Amino acid sequence: MKRLVFAAASLGLLWAAGAPSARADEWDKRTILTVNESIQVPNKVLPPGKYVIKLLDSPSDRHIVQIFNADETHLETTILAIPNYRLQPSGKTVFTFWETPPGQPKALRAWFYPGDNYGQEFAYPKSAATQIAAVSHAPVPTTEAQQPQEMPTAPITSTPPPPQEEAQATPPPPPPAPAETPAPVQQAPQELPKTGSPYPLIGLAGVFSLGLVALMRALRSA
Repeated sequence: MKRLVFAAASLGLLWAAGAPSARADEWDKRTILTVNESIQVPNKVLPPGKYVIKLLDSPSDRHIVQIFNADETHLETTILAIPNYRLQPSGKTVFTFWETPPGQPKALRAWFYPGDNYGQEFAYPKSAATQIAAVSHAPVPTTEAQQPQEMPTAPITSTPPPPQEEAQATPPPPPPAPAETPAPVQQAPQELPKTGSPYPLIGLAGVFSLGLVALMRALRSA
């Protein structure tokens, strides 16, 4: 029984480590993020551990996000973001990630505070945005600002995915030429071979004539 309880507790700890956990403060949307694997954020790779994410208290209307270590004694990075709208807000903190090339840590895309329709979608440097856009086939917010003092006025653009190469259709092979029907060979009419000369017929006609004359004389003398 004790082993079963221990196994269930271990599974619960693994689940809590695998999913980002969050606590929040309404004023600056302070959120605690715990991850069990390295993740990529603009200009920074965060190793496994616990971090605090919150909005910078800025007089501008820009979305500037700060990430601290667990006890907020060290600023890990400052990120420029844009609003990301969702139709249905969630009652818990939600983090979304970009697909990345093989071998690279997954890239944090957006952070949604509980109950908010608008989240913070992070803008990546051009080099990282190009790689992410190529893999995810979606435009990626892009900025080259790295210092907090640059972010209130830094431009944010969008890096589109590279155009997909259009497959060149191979034309079908031409149909085989129809076989030529040979023209019929016209053969010259063959002449029947001559079987005999006309002289025997002439002789026979003469004999017949003599016999006819003799018959007529006999009839007269009778």
